[in-house]
Amino acid sequence: MRIFTLDTTLRAGAMGGASFHIEEKLLIAQKLDELGIDYIEGGWASPGTRDEQFFHRARGLPFRHAHLTAFGAVRSAGVGVEADSGIRCLVAAGTPTISLGASCWSLHVFEVLRMTEKENLRAIAETVRFLKSQGREVIFDAEHFFDGYRANPGFALSVLETAKSAGADILCLCDSNGETVTELLAEICAEVRKRFDGVLGIQTHNDADLAVANTLAAIDRGFTHVQGSMNGYGERCGNANLCSLVPDLELKLGHTTVGRENLHHLTAVARLVADCANLPMRSDQPYVGQSAFLREAGSPVGMMLKDPVTNERTHPEDVGNRARVVWDDLSDTSSIFHLLGLSRLADVLTAQAQREFLDRVEEMERDGYELETAGGTLELLAREAVEPGLRFFEVGGLEVTTRMAAKANTTTAARVTVEVQNASYTATAEGNGPLHALDLCLRAALAPFYPEIAGVRLIDYRVRVLEPNKGTAAKVRVAIEWASGHSHWVTAGVSENVIEASWRALIDAIRLELMRLRERQGTSAELVEDYSWGV
Repeated sequence: MRIFTLDTTLRAGAMGGASFHIEEKLLIAQKLDELGIDYIEGGWASPGTRDEQFFHRARGLPFRHAHLTAFGAVRSAGVGVEADSGIRCLVAAGTPTISLGASCWSLHVFEVLRMTEKENLRAIAETVRFLKSQGREVIFDAEHFFDGYRANPGFALSVLETAKSAGADILCLCDSNGETVTELLAEICAEVRKRFDGVLGIQTHNDADLAVANTLAAIDRGFTHVQGSMNGYGERCGNANLCSLVPDLELKLGHTTVGRENLHHLTAVARLVADCANLPMRSDQPYVGQSAFLREAGSPVGMMLKDPVTNERTHPEDVGNRARVVWDDLSDTSSIFHLLGLSRLADVLTAQAQREFLDRVEEMERDGYELETAGGTLELLAREAVEPGLRFFEVGGLEVTTRMAAKANTTTAARVTVEVQNASYTATAEGNGPLHALDLCLRAALAPFYPEIAGVRLIDYRVRVLEPNKGTAAKVRVAIEWASGHSHWVTAGVSENVIEASWRALIDAIRLELMRLRERQGTSAELVEDYSWGV
C-alpha cells in the first residue's frame, strides 16, 4: 500500500530544542526531497519571521518530488478570513500545500480559543474554502482529536465533517498530547475510517513512548498519510520518528513510502539533521544509530556463520548504515577478524601472533581505549598483526607553540620531524590550533612520498575525560572520525595530554590509509578484504 509521508522537522522539530538557520533549513529540505518525502512542512507562515524568509528562499529550490508545505491555523475569532493576517501569510508563502490546524476538543475551543463550537466550525469551513479557492492543497490537522473524541465524540467528528465538506484534501488526526494508548487509538481510527473516505492521516506525539506504535496502528486501520520528524524531534518528548517509521513500513510491513531505492539515504539525512540541530544523535537509535547494527564477537559469530538470519533480519546497507563490532570475554582472534571482514587474515597469523594481537587489544582497552567505537584503530592493529614490520614512517619529534595575547589573534605553530626511507624530514606550519598545525606539518613532510593522503579529511572530533576525579590532570580519550572517498573510520588516542592523544589518533589515521592504499595497489590484495563498512 502507498503511504504518504509528511516531515515536520523544520516546524515541530524546531519546537523541541533544535534550531536551524535559513541555510540549514534549505539544505535539509533538499535532502528530504532527495530521500523521497512527500510533504515537507517548512514552518509557520508568520510575518517578519525566519520561516517567512525561508519560504521566500525555498521558492527557488528545484524539488523533484516533495510538496513544500506551510503551516498555520484557521482564522481568528471575529476576524474575516481574508482580513486575517495569519491566513494572508499562509497564502503569501506560496507553497502548493498548506497544513491547517484547528482544535477538535470542546474544552480547548472554549478555554483557549474563546470560541463556541459553532464559531469554531464556521472558522474552519471559511478558512478551508478560502484556501481551496486559492488553488492550494489543504491538509487539515485535527488537533487534540483523540482527547476531543473521548470528551465529546459528536463534536470531534463534526469538525472532520466540516473540513471535509469545505474541501480539505487530507484529514489528519492529531494525538496532540501524545498520551493515547495504542488500543484506544486504533479503535477510534477504525471508527473514523468507517465514516470518511479519501486520505486519512495520523500525527502522533511521543509523551507515552507510543508514537511509532500508534502510527502503525492507524496504518493498520486503513490510514495512508503519516506525519513525523527526523530523529523524532519535537516539543516535549517529540513527534513520531520517521527514521523508525519509514523502514518499519517499507522493510517490515511491505508498504511503499520513500521507496526502497531511496531508503539508503535515511541514515545520512538523519545525521545531517542532527548536526544542523546541534543535538547529539542517540547511538542506540533504531536503523540509523551508530550502534543499530552492532554485533558482539564470540559465540554469536558461530550462529551467524551457520545462518545469518538468526542474528540480523535488516541489512544496514538498506538504510545507509554500517555494521559495527564489539567483543566480549568469549571473543577470539578469528571471530573479531570475521566480523571486521578480515577472516582470511586470521588464517595467516601464527598462534603467537594471535595471542599478541589479543594482548594488545586488551592492553589498550585497559588504558582507556574503546576499540568497538574506534574501528579504524582496531583495523590498524589487525593489519599490523599481519605485517608487524610495515611502518611507512616514524616520528622523530614534534613541537607545538600557541601564543595568545589580549588584543591579538591566537596563533599556533608546529614543527614535526619524520623519518621516511632512512632519511629525516622536518616541516613547520601554522594552523587554527594544535591539531590543525600538526596535521599540516605531517602532510607536508609525507606528501613527496605519499601524495594520496591528501584525500584524508577530518569529519568529527570528540574528547572525553576518563578520570574526572583528577580534574584538569585527568586522562582523556580523543576520537576522530575521518573520511576518504566513500570510506569513514574512527581512530582514537588516549593520554593525560589532549594534544598527544589527538596526535596519536592523527598518525593512526594516516598509517591506516597508507596500508589501504598499499592494498588497493595490489601488494597484499590476496590477503586483505575490504571491511571499511565495519568501522
